[in-house]
Amino acid sequence: MAAAKIKKGDSVVVLSGKDKGKTGTVAKVMPKEGKVVVEGVNIAARHRKPTQQNPQGGIDRFEAPMSISKVAVADPKDGKPTRVRFEEKDGKKVRVAVKSGETIDG
Repeated sequence: MAAAKIKKGDSVVVLSGKDKGKTGTVAKVMPKEGKVVVEGVNIAARHRKPTQQNPQGGIDRFEAPMSISKVAVADPKDGKPTRVRFEEKDGKKVRVAVKSGETIDG
């Protein structure tokens, strides 16, 4: 299995869909499903009937998982989407933004 290019806490840019162009922080990564949850992006609404636990009922809004292929890591320099490669620096494997060559901390 290849090393993960997107990790929890990364700043990402949405490449396609209704939220195209939005940026957010990765809240959760699901590598087996190939999905990520990004804060403030891909908001889904679920209408809930009143129950004993929730007597008010109403609409629950939450961030739904989206395909990992729809997001790209934001370049640390200018915030635009970039691909990620791995390099060896000081004996450690680090992620590097392809566009700017900056190291991605996360």
